[in-house]
Amino acid sequence: MTGSSDILCIGSVLWDIIGRSASVMRQGSDVPGRITRLPGGVAMNIAMAAARFGLNPVLLTAVGRDPEGDELIAACESLGTDTTHVYRSDDLPTDRYMAVEGANGLIAAIADAHSLEAAGDKILRPLTKGPLGTTEAPFEGRIALDGNLTRALLETIAVSPAFARADLRVAPASPGKAERLRPFLTHTRAMLYVNLEEAGLLCQTTFKTAAEGAEGLIARGAARVTVTDGGRSAAEATPEGVITGTPPEVLVTRVTGAGDTFMAAHIAAEAEGADRETALDRALTAAARYVSGDTAL
Repeated sequence: MTGSSDILCIGSVLWDIIGRSASVMRQGSDVPGRITRLPGGVAMNIAMAAARFGLNPVLLTAVGRDPEGDELIAACESLGTDTTHVYRSDDLPTDRYMAVEGANGLIAAIADAHSLEAAGDKILRPLTKGPLGTTEAPFEGRIALDGNLTRALLETIAVSPAFARADLRVAPASPGKAERLRPFLTHTRAMLYVNLEEAGLLCQTTFKTAAEGAEGLIARGAARVTVTDGGRSAAEATPEGVITGTPPEVLVTRVTGAGDTFMAAHIAAEAEGADRETALDRALTAAARYVSGDTAL
């Protein structure tokens, strides 16, 4: 079993291939910049940030038994994540994500997470058949869940007895996958972490502010939510009320992974016993530091 400072991170763990330029970009732009390859994916981004904030992240994902997969596992372990329970496939290649970022933000991205989707519920075996838990003795700690899982698997998780006692924290992988989170919109033990666009997609409308988005999700039956809006005000809400906060102004040097850093910092703050306002403030500050290129705590 896991300890009190552990967090299970379930979802995509892959290679992030990111091209960044200091230039403003548009469709068809051809500009100088830097291209990097780093461990990424929503679950991995959350895990890396959680490790920096003092938690012990345990990964549940699918990684191929190919050279890229062996490199990825080694890199994940060097960054303080536990890969003991990762499903390694002989037949599926290691997933990848490719993005282009300019001075005006994310220009385009493609997520190739087909191996994670193909692996399906095999990645959950440590939670359903031990050693992390079983359907008869469910895991009772924190779980960060990402929307790169298939809609069918997310629907299964939402009603599975193996997750019935967990503190579920759920995030979409992107606006394009936000609607996959519908099974958790009325889930009594799940907290949703979404941005303003994703809040609108889940509620089938548009919102002008994060507070409006949070209120809309609560009205739809959500137990608890946070809604972010880039460098503008963010909101955290329960049926008892909404609180808001504003991130510090920083020079943005990167955007991929900012929401995952926000989520990990918020979870870590609450694990330390922070109240709602303090947890939201810490999360906003951590995300601002991340996008500025500063990962110091």
